[in-house]
Amino acid sequence: MFGKILIANRGEIALRVVRACRELGIKTVGVFSDPDYNLLHLKFVDQKVALGGSLPQDTYLNEEKIIRACELTEVDAIHPGYGFLSENGAFARKLEEKGITFIGPDADLLERIKDKLQAKRILEEAGIPVVPGSREPLKDENEARKIAEEIGYPLFLKASRGGGGRGIRVVREPGQLAGALESAKREGKLAFGSEEVYMEKLLTKARHVEVQIVRDKEGRVAHLGERECSLQRRQQKILEEAPAPFLTEETREKLREAAIKVAEVLNYTTCGTVEFLVTEDGSFYFMELNARIQVEHPITEMVSGIDLVREQICLAAGEKLSFSPEEVSLRGHALEMRINAEDVAHNFSPSPGKISRFDVPRGPGIRVDSHCYSGYEVPPYYDSLLAKLIVWDCDRDFAIRRAREALHSFAVEGVSTTIPFHMKILQNRDFMTGNLHTKLIEENLEEY
Repeated sequence: MFGKILIANRGEIALRVVRACRELGIKTVGVFSDPDYNLLHLKFVDQKVALGGSLPQDTYLNEEKIIRACELTEVDAIHPGYGFLSENGAFARKLEEKGITFIGPDADLLERIKDKLQAKRILEEAGIPVVPGSREPLKDENEARKIAEEIGYPLFLKASRGGGGRGIRVVREPGQLAGALESAKREGKLAFGSEEVYMEKLLTKARHVEVQIVRDKEGRVAHLGERECSLQRRQQKILEEAPAPFLTEETREKLREAAIKVAEVLNYTTCGTVEFLVTEDGSFYFMELNARIQVEHPITEMVSGIDLVREQICLAAGEKLSFSPEEVSLRGHALEMRINAEDVAHNFSPSPGKISRFDVPRGPGIRVDSHCYSGYEVPPYYDSLLAKLIVWDCDRDFAIRRAREALHSFAVEGVSTTIPFHMKILQNRDFMTGNLHTKLIEENLEEY
């Protein structure tokens, strides 16, 4: 097991990793930007290193600074959390060359699956259904128009090395294609260092369902059920639940089997998430493999009883799965609501500032993952996530009731939040009755 781990992240996930390390008896190092000097997890780490600067590219995305902090503190491993450097194969390779373990897949695998087109080609050859679209980066507008005519509108243009909802453009008619192509290329170059863009059919009324997988270096693999992630805005998840409701048992089983096959075909080790689109007729298509811990991992922990962050660290250290795949038992229903510092009334604009009051709900089946507290200053430089409210109960109906009550008890003052927005989602008829798809929120925005 590792002796010391550097946590190359901030916010609630940094605090989550610190706690897992302390349970395992591992010392920790926290890095921080100038505005993050007062982050909660820094109170519990064994060492702290100031990165200097405020912007992500100067701090949590600065590979040289992170590696220098590793060398100064003589760590054995680095935990990247999610976002930032968590799926950066080049960064993982630099760590490998210095003898530092990257807690995640190895550099070769990261580089292979970061190219989403390459991953899709590999899996399509293995018999995994993938979304119709181009199988190579688009050469020019003429090629884009030809493929668009073949698969039909509406469609997506996506940055080949994109992620987190960035580098994506929706094209609903031919007249939008040229502008969207150039826009996707620009964002891909700016955010991911590549102008490569591919095309994908936009499946209307489709659901976004993902399966949590874990696999050790000896090849033992297990799924921990699936999560419903269809409630999104601008390709960003807002509310997730586990298990995915309103699936037939046949579709559910096929999704889980396909996810395990993806892990085996790619020789994927550690924790990961296989994402699918599921259509109204029960057909499903592979979208991508997220090679990191997910923001929504707590709902899987709640229904499975398995600590995913602890499992991830142990797998990176070369240990076997701590449980037998045959013994996995999924119980009850869990929901996670992302509480963001956003002004819903003004098009979800960021709401940085000082939190004057931060009181979280408590009680059976309620969990809050957060780095915030009364007096905390929300900076304008990073993701707006303040907290994740996670609830569990015996079934979906009671979990929703518990979530409503927990939201009523969640008090945040000083900044605008999405708490009222979540209250309305939990009362939406389509949400309650299972008419779930990725455009549900955008089609009902006037209600919010």
